Amino acid sequence: MSTIELKPENQALLERFRAGKKVALARAISLVEDERPGFQDFLHAALETPRFSKRIGFTGPPGAGKSTLVSALTRAFRDQDDEVAVVAVDPTSPYSGGALLGDRIRMNDLATDPGIFIRSMATRGSLGGLATTTKEVLDLMDAFGFQRVLVETVGVGQTELEITGAADTVVVILVPESGDAIQAMKAGLMEIADIFVVNKSDRPGADRLVKDLRLALHLREGEALKDVPAHHGVDLKRMGVPESGTSQDEGQSKGPEWEIPVLQTVAHSGEGVQELLEAVSRHRAFLEESGLLLERREARAAGRVRDVVERELRRVAWDHAGVKGTLAEGVAGIVSGAETPYSLASSILSELLDSGTK
Repeated sequence: MSTIELKPENQALLERFRAGKKVALARAISLVEDERPGFQDFLHAALETPRFSKRIGFTGPPGAGKSTLVSALTRAFRDQDDEVAVVAVDPTSPYSGGALLGDRIRMNDLATDPGIFIRSMATRGSLGGLATTTKEVLDLMDAFGFQRVLVETVGVGQTELEITGAADTVVVILVPESGDAIQAMKAGLMEIADIFVVNKSDRPGADRLVKDLRLALHLREGEALKDVPAHHGVDLKRMGVPESGTSQDEGQSKGPEWEIPVLQTVAHSGEGVQELLEAVSRHRAFLEESGLLLERREARAAGRVRDVVERELRRVAWDHAGVKGTLAEGVAGIVSGAETPYSLASSILSELLDSGTK
């Protein structure tokens, strides 16, 4: 691995970071979050020695009690003497650009524990439930040596699927008021959940939601109707399975499958938290034994490379003098009808590719 020379101030920060100073971690996160000069070199140096925390992501609609449940689970992990980092992503105001950082306020009672590190991040307009640099911040927390890292998404509904590329275990939190299981299916949450939690389950409708979720999960696997003849020849178990895979997979034994649990909690009183803790532990063991943990890490690494390349390509493209000139000249042509966005984009790509080969 190539060695990069850091700026003196970043080198000093890296030394304090490696020494386990949480103030240095906070400053390193700010360096990355603000994309200050040299932040990529710092990340390269910090990640030279791979370390992996146990990452758990929490997602679900606003008002589901995610912060309260994360706080309760954090205390449970501290009771096991695990050091825990929490990343709470808050929405950014479209008017001021600021964020309320309400998650940090709700977790204030944890801040005095030296074994807990909490960082709130503003989305800054990013979709997907995470802030633009959340994944890099999680990489820093891995490198720092936390045993557990909990990530709470902003809670924006159908665009929260990025959490699957950032966490080992994804916990989807719903409440009775959030509607039935069909809404969860529409939001794509059935595909990303490793564990379902119906929080605030002391409220009316909780048992019904649990029942609906379990039925939806069984329907997805084709188990609920396994003894019923297929309607018009449609086999629910074959839905989503490529036709080309039917012959070669025939006769091969399938690997172990994770049965998604649907749990009930009342986070503010701690009810059901122990059951959630046990489910997280079981899922971790399943990932390790099945080999899926390595697969998820490799997929995450590939995604991180794509993110970095795409960001660098954008920076190179829009900082390129020739591209700036082509864009400035071409927009008038789009307005007059002599150009289209596609022809101008083609010219910009040609400009970039031609300059790259010289």
